[in-house]
Amino acid sequence: MAASVWSVDPRTGKEREQVAVEADAAEVDRAVRAAHAVRAALADRAARARLLRTAAELLDAARDRVVEAADAETALGPVRLTGELARTTAQLRYFADIADEGAFLDVRISRPDPTTTPPTPDLRRMKIPLGVVAVYAASNFPLAFSVPGGDTASALAAGCPVVIKAHPYHPATSELCAALLRKAAAETGLPEDVVRLVHGFDAGTELIRHPLVAAAGFTGSVEGGRALFDAAAARPVPIPFHGELGSLNPVVITETAAGQRPEELAAGLAASMTQGMGQFCTKPGFVLAPAGEAGDRFVDALTEAVEKVEPGVMLAPRIRGRFLTATYEDSQAEGVTAPVHPGPAGPHTAKAGFLSLDAGTLLEGGRHVLLRETFGPVTLVARYASREEISAVLALVPGNLTATLQAADEDPDAASLIAELTPLAGRILVNGWPTGVAVADAQHHGGPYPATTSPFTSVGATAIERWLRPVTYQSTPQHLLPPELRDAGE
Repeated sequence: MAASVWSVDPRTGKEREQVAVEADAAEVDRAVRAAHAVRAALADRAARARLLRTAAELLDAARDRVVEAADAETALGPVRLTGELARTTAQLRYFADIADEGAFLDVRISRPDPTTTPPTPDLRRMKIPLGVVAVYAASNFPLAFSVPGGDTASALAAGCPVVIKAHPYHPATSELCAALLRKAAAETGLPEDVVRLVHGFDAGTELIRHPLVAAAGFTGSVEGGRALFDAAAARPVPIPFHGELGSLNPVVITETAAGQRPEELAAGLAASMTQGMGQFCTKPGFVLAPAGEAGDRFVDALTEAVEKVEPGVMLAPRIRGRFLTATYEDSQAEGVTAPVHPGPAGPHTAKAGFLSLDAGTLLEGGRHVLLRETFGPVTLVARYASREEISAVLALVPGNLTATLQAADEDPDAASLIAELTPLAGRILVNGWPTGVAVADAQHHGGPYPATTSPFTSVGATAIERWLRPVTYQSTPQHLLPPELRDAGE
């Protein structure tokens, strides 16, 4: 008998309502085959754009219901979730515009030229959709990176039907949003099965193995993402798996910057590391700050700022439990102090904090294990004694979504530090903080492994490239070419 899927209130840990049942292999098969059967309905780019704009309109119209459902399951609060919904509907409209404009097709035409070596025939190249895309919803963004989020929006804009694996921490929100997307399809004359939703851990593994799934997008843990990535690669026909897994998002603060603006830096770091209870994938989780007087002033200011942060409810009891265990273990490591102890603040809440140690300690055998993402409101501050120590520690840092330099205009090492940070991340910030990812053409939300499993982005215009492949038509009559490749007037 299939297991029930329950909506749980993270503020109390109690079950709210039964939402669905977990999909077995047969149900996953039906969902994928249904989506695959209607892929031709998305051939018209104008139809895709209408679908996305209608979905945005329906979500906006249902704002109160959507925000209420998401808050009940995540405790993220109406203010945060209202903003996230606005971002989500903006993404849908953004990709509708991209579908309409068509530049993502990357059309290239080489005219026949018998004088080249070898001779060039008529060649016409464009990108076409891969097929059914599996989307794995994120825990920390129940809207913008989940059922109606960027993976779904970009896949539909590319012409790919989606089968979404709902996140177990917000199943009711997932059901509501999926129903609105399917309603948008019906209202625009498209089959509802261009969007399907399944629940359950086993459904996620069945989905990645299904022979009709052509690609997958994932946002979640390193452990879960790597398991799915390996499964995608082990298939008889491997498929692209675009996973966002884990990120420390290192910050380097120069001695000059710490000396000039310690309070400003402390306030900015405290706000960034505790935003959304530290449950952002771009949370700055590791900071290199100077030793000495300038660093002391910064740490004192950070202590004061973090102590003022109110305790909060995390996304789920399991996430809170992992946070408490990880921060306790790290605080007990040799050489680590806790100027502000992260930990429990009540039966269902947690309080922010930060840990500190000398940077040289990280260079000792085995201590680099502290350089790991901890999901929650905590960061690790390593105090460096020299420029050389910064480089030695950065050499231990794995791949990231972001890397930040806090420097002064006159810092002589700024350029060399940016050069060292660039190989570590997909987005480099100077005198800013990494939380907050604008949806824009030049955005890149990805990075070296384990930040992501591919060199693509999940945010911005080029996110659509994950769901496409190029095809060249050679010496093909005009009437047999896709419309986008035909000569004007043909």
